[in-house]
Amino acid sequence: MDIVIHHNPDCGTSRNVLQFIRASGYEPTVIEYLKVGWTRPQLLALFAAAGLTPRTALRVTKSPAAEMGLLDESVPDDVLMEAMLEHPVLVNRPIVACVRGVRLCRPSDAILDLLPVWPPGPLFKEDGDMVLDADGNRVDGSK
Repeated sequence: MDIVIHHNPDCGTSRNVLQFIRASGYEPTVIEYLKVGWTRPQLLALFAAAGLTPRTALRVTKSPAAEMGLLDESVPDDVLMEAMLEHPVLVNRPIVACVRGVRLCRPSDAILDLLPVWPPGPLFKEDGDMVLDADGNRVDGSK
């Protein structure tokens, strides 16, 4: 199965998602969007497929969104989109695309909804939180 992850290697959630994909036996195409940026058609397609809007995809923490005045609900989507194209960090991550759908994988265990085969348990996030128990079942508190 082909999987594409729009990844930020400095983001723990993104690293967890990439780890979970690989632990499931898949080698995804990794797009470091902070290096390559976004195109308008690409973002529009990803947002539409994932059921996102520029507002719901806006990264509000650890981004310049507040300083840029983008958090006010009156800021229109086209302004948010232009800002995201100019400042790729404004797009929340990781966004994963595969034949089973497109999803903003926050929290990181949301990737499991896209994977037909899960990694063997137990599975942990890098912070030590358990995602799958030893039998491969989702742990309470994970999605």
